[in-house]
Amino acid sequence: MGIKSFQGAREDQKKEYHAPILVSDYMTRNLVIFKPEQSILEVMELLVKHKISGGPVCDDRGKLVGIISEADCMKQISESRYFNQPILDKSVERFMTTQVETIPSDMNIFDAASQFYNGHRRRLPVMDQGKLVGQISRKDVVIAALKLNSHNY
Repeated sequence: MGIKSFQGAREDQKKEYHAPILVSDYMTRNLVIFKPEQSILEVMELLVKHKISGGPVCDDRGKLVGIISEADCMKQISESRYFNQPILDKSVERFMTTQVETIPSDMNIFDAASQFYNGHRRRLPVMDQGKLVGQISRKDVVIAALKLNSHNY
């Protein structure tokens, strides 16, 4: 006759997940911030110098008023060619996107991925209580997914 073992009722075991999964864990905090009155030519130089494809535009009080990207700069380049003029010293506020989609710092990385998938942005300013605290890009979300690959979602 076999031996029976009775351990009794088992408690539900809760898996604790300690991997960082918030936007604030993967966002860039050290930003190149542009001003609305800066020249578009200066912005293009800074984009190349810092090897970035865009960044937030803030007023003198630090309030987010827009976002400028390489695509926005293409508008200036295109207009210069069309009117057969050199790239002029026009201001950022003329070319920046003013309808800025933002993302909260406490959003999880999966919801951020969904927001990128459903939108057409390559980067999103990260806000915390109405204040700009960073920026997250599609690439940051991909990096987060690779780091989380060994964990169960």
